[in-house]
Amino acid sequence: MRHHNSVFHGLQKHIPWAVFERLVDKHRADHRVRRLDTKSQFLALLFGQLAGAASLRDIEAGLMSQSARLYHLGMGCVARSTLADANARRPAALYGELFAHMAAQASRRTRRHLKDAVRILDATRVQMSSLSRGWLETQNGRRAIKLHKSSMPPECRCRR
Repeated sequence: MRHHNSVFHGLQKHIPWAVFERLVDKHRADHRVRRLDTKSQFLALLFGQLAGAASLRDIEAGLMSQSARLYHLGMGCVARSTLADANARRPAALYGELFAHMAAQASRRTRRHLKDAVRILDATRVQMSSLSRGWLETQNGRRAIKLHKSSMPPECRCRR
């Protein structure tokens, strides 16, 4: 039977693994890590993004369904709680620097499209008064909306 590489494998070819390892060392992301190294975390999250997973539970189930093939990646099945712990403890700056490096290496056309992207930095819940009763649902007995503060390059902002 003829072998065909998956889309996931093709996507991994574009990741500069030497730069990734250097950033892991720089940020000490694998320091005192026993279960899930940073590369396995990254691959699990990349799989979740590609599969359209809506939660860590979806990522766990998707990886479990492909458990016989994960050894090719040098990883195994990932538990939801382990992935949640890794997401909470690993420095996000590592992934930001990896993206910056990859964006700098991208073609001019791709960089132009990236320039127009909105980058969400924070999402904060804001308490609302009882005046919003008609249009706002309660969550945990409280009325709140989520306010997203975003950062856009100055040349992309609307001028009024």
